[in-house]
Amino acid sequence: MPYRLIFCGTPEFAVPSLKNLVTDPDFEVVSVLSQPDRPAGRGKKLSPSPVKICAQELGIFVQTPESVKEIIPELKEQALDLAVVVAYGQILPKSFLESFSLGAFNIHSSRLPRWRGAAPMQRALMAGDKISGVSLQKIVPKLDAGDVVAEKSLEIPIAMGFVELHDQLSQMGAQLLIEDLKAFLKGDRQAQPQDESQVTYAKKIEKTEANIDWGQAAVDIHNLIRALNGGGPFAQTRFRNKSLKIHKSLPLQGSGNPGEVLELGNDFLTVGCGQGALKVLMVQPESKAKMAAADFLRGYQLKIGEQLG
Repeated sequence: MPYRLIFCGTPEFAVPSLKNLVTDPDFEVVSVLSQPDRPAGRGKKLSPSPVKICAQELGIFVQTPESVKEIIPELKEQALDLAVVVAYGQILPKSFLESFSLGAFNIHSSRLPRWRGAAPMQRALMAGDKISGVSLQKIVPKLDAGDVVAEKSLEIPIAMGFVELHDQLSQMGAQLLIEDLKAFLKGDRQAQPQDESQVTYAKKIEKTEANIDWGQAAVDIHNLIRALNGGGPFAQTRFRNKSLKIHKSLPLQGSGNPGEVLELGNDFLTVGCGQGALKVLMVQPESKAKMAAADFLRGYQLKIGEQLG
């Protein structure tokens, strides 16, 4: 008999996990829980989550309550074996976690106990971590503090940004569910407690954090830019009294006044920082589309010595 479960997830990150569970004969996804439709896009039209769209395409019953507590009586009647949670976006109460005979399990986009919390991928990049990964953990009431069933690791090259990291960890998390959750449920794998002395927290990104301080070291500015290149918010500075978002960069050894344009290449510009210099490769001027630095240079006729910030 397959393990009967409810899948709880909302963003694109969770979609590969849902698809893997649906196609595995050892699991039966009875229903899906996702966040309610939210305003999105320029018109702020109500839009379903990526997980809701995927579930509907797969013909799976979807619920989108404002509060999970609304569906707990119904869950208990279904007598499900487990819940699988991937970026659901809401704290799950103890009464929900106790509704399953085998418990609830979560894919978290870091190697726990490092980066518990809301923004683990962004915080890993901002900190300049060389290694990231995903964890499969048992869910307990305390945030991301459950025993770890399995982990997978991923090296983070200096040029990797949030978008690439997100996509790779999304696929790795989906693999953990098929390979390692199944092994744990069959008794072939043991969960290990987290080392509380190694805990760090990945708090939600605030808009004010996106403002580039050119007095910082180039590597720190680069880490901010790549951590936020998935949006919400993007890293930004000021250029000719307007906002300029920077989407792609590389740190260099050069030197110059912080925020000053030091060099103009065919497809890049170099900006001075508090330590080193930053090679800017992709930008987005205010009210414009994202563009390569080459197009930006042609369109705006930059000059060496101009100031950003």
